[in-house]
Amino acid sequence: MKPYYVGAHVSAAGGVSNAPKNAADIGATGFALFTKNQRQWHAKPLEKEEINAFKKACASLNYPPESILPHDSYLINLGHPETEGLKKSRDAFLVEMKRCEQLGLDRLNFHPGSHLRKISEKECLARVAESVNQTLDQTEGVTAVLENTAGQGSNIGYSFEQLAEIMDQVKDPDRIGVCIDTCHAFAAGYDLRSEESCRKVFESFDKLIGFSKLKGMHFNDAKAGLGEKKDRHESLGKGNLGLAVFKYVMSDNRFRGIPLILETVNPEIWADEIKMLMSFSKTDKSS
Repeated sequence: MKPYYVGAHVSAAGGVSNAPKNAADIGATGFALFTKNQRQWHAKPLEKEEINAFKKACASLNYPPESILPHDSYLINLGHPETEGLKKSRDAFLVEMKRCEQLGLDRLNFHPGSHLRKISEKECLARVAESVNQTLDQTEGVTAVLENTAGQGSNIGYSFEQLAEIMDQVKDPDRIGVCIDTCHAFAAGYDLRSEESCRKVFESFDKLIGFSKLKGMHFNDAKAGLGEKKDRHESLGKGNLGLAVFKYVMSDNRFRGIPLILETVNPEIWADEIKMLMSFSKTDKSS
C-alpha cells in the first residue's frame, strides 16, 4: 500500500536543493516548492550542481517524485484574453515545466487562469487547454496539474465541471491531472464540513474527473464561509471548514501516494499539523 505523502509548501531560499531538508525538518513525508521566484517572470537557469544537489537530497531523505508538488509562478495566466499576456504566460509556463524536467519532478501544479472579464469563461477554458497542449508538445515526463480555484474575481476553474472541460480538450490525457485545494473548494461552494458531505463531493469528483487524475491536494482551513468565493487560508481546525475533510482524506486509501500539502497560514505549527494529520490516518473511518 502506498504511503500518505503529507507535508507543506516549504522554502527553497538559497537554492532548490535546500527544500528537501526544510521539509524533513518539519517531519514531512512530501513537500511543495517553487523552483524559481514565484513573483518574477524570469529566473537564471538551474545550474547542474544545484540540480544534482536537489536530486541527491531528495534521494537521501526519501522524497520520490510522486511525493513532491512543485508550483508555478503566480504571474502566469494560461487563459489570458490578450495576445501579449498569453504569450508571456505560455513562455513562462514552458520554462517552469522544463525546470521540473531537469529536477526529475513528474508534475507541476498551476492555477488555470482568468478571463479578466474580456472573454467568456468558455473561451478562457479553451485557451488554458491550448496553452497546456502547446507546453506538453515541447516537454516530456511532467504532468500539468490543474488546481481548483475559489472563484474569486474573474478566475476560472472553480468547479469540477470547468476542470473537466479543460481536461477534455487536452490532447495527451496521460499528462493532465488535478490538485484539489480544500479552502478553494469550500469557498467555491463545495461543503466539506462532515463525512457525509465529503462523501458526496468526492463522489461527484470521481464521476466528473476521476480519482486517477488526482495528483495532489492542498490542505487549508478557510477563513471565509461556504460559497463566499474568497481565497483566505486558515490553520487546520481554526476556520469555517473544520477538521472533517482532513479526517476523511487521511482515512481513505484513494488519497495515498499523492502529495498532501499544507498551505496554512502559520509555518510555526506545520510540524504539529503534519503530526495531527498522520494521526488521522490511524483512525477507523467508521469511528
